[in-house]
Amino acid sequence: MDTSQAPARQPDGDPAVAPARLIDFELAAKTAATLSTPGPRLTGAEVQAVVADLRAHAEASVAHVHEISGLEAARDLRDSEVLIVDRTSWARANVHSFEAMIDAPLRAAAAKHADKISGAAGEVGSRVTGAEMGAILAFLGSKVLGQYDPFAPLKRPHIPAAGRLLLVAPNIVEVERELGVDPTDFRLWVCLHEQTHRVQFAAAPWLRDHLLEAIAELVTGMLSKADSLSDRISQLLSEKTSLSSLLQDDHDKEIMSRLTAVMSLLEGHANVVMDGVDASIVPTVKTIRQRFAARGSDRGPIENWLRKLLGLDAKMRQYADGQRFVSAVVKEVGLEGFNRVWERPEHLPSEHELHHPHEWVERMGA
Repeated sequence: MDTSQAPARQPDGDPAVAPARLIDFELAAKTAATLSTPGPRLTGAEVQAVVADLRAHAEASVAHVHEISGLEAARDLRDSEVLIVDRTSWARANVHSFEAMIDAPLRAAAAKHADKISGAAGEVGSRVTGAEMGAILAFLGSKVLGQYDPFAPLKRPHIPAAGRLLLVAPNIVEVERELGVDPTDFRLWVCLHEQTHRVQFAAAPWLRDHLLEAIAELVTGMLSKADSLSDRISQLLSEKTSLSSLLQDDHDKEIMSRLTAVMSLLEGHANVVMDGVDASIVPTVKTIRQRFAARGSDRGPIENWLRKLLGLDAKMRQYADGQRFVSAVVKEVGLEGFNRVWERPEHLPSEHELHHPHEWVERMGA
């Protein structure tokens, strides 16, 4: 996609100063931009049509999410915005969000270990981790179809408080062509999934801060135990080692367990909503599901290796666990009973309850 012709709005704002140079976020954004590929090439008129079509489908999908999920928060999502972006803009937005998520723990680690990050060694370490982050985001930026970003406002105060929904136009076009599916149906199908995440955070306005606190606590704990801050940050970014091996005490493991449960819940719930979409909403939904599910079998050896390195397949298994949990709870107590999960942090399932949904139901008194 020739993004120079695209009217798509890009996430903006001046990059924040990297805290104590532990990560060179500016270099991360530049690296992602350099390594990102543009995607399918379209004419200016085609780009305009894709952007307009995605925006229209994003708007139309809200009513369907409301009906399927039973969440009243889907009635009005004016507290956040929808952006149609290219791959580079998606990567830049995620650099900003990553910076927002770990800004506080990085500053704390920098203050505590100032002797380890001063001078040339610290500068080199920050650039290495920045470049690594950019390379990872460039790869992911060619795969992601959409994303709800709840953390954007933390570094960009002019952005609406609830966050923003990013739809990656070139990737959506590329996949719909690859699968040979109806573009109109596929774009609505994608929007339905991503708008579900937007609705989740609208239904649980406390969820962003809840996640942020857990992430900050986990990162702070892991960095405080590091012999080499730059090595530990590099490990956190690339997951070149098992994440569980980086968790050195029970407290860190407990936090990671809670985060795993929440992320599994969010994706699992979105998948259940997608399962509620029938031909009356997306006429060719059966074909789309079949071809999209089979898409993974066509990956090349390099992509399979990268996915294993980044832990993406493990994440997909976690999402399947979340889907089984949501389906089981809805079957037992209905949508109204399940939707209590969005009321307060104490209602979130533990990782154990994720695999034993009846125990969550019993705890809720449903």
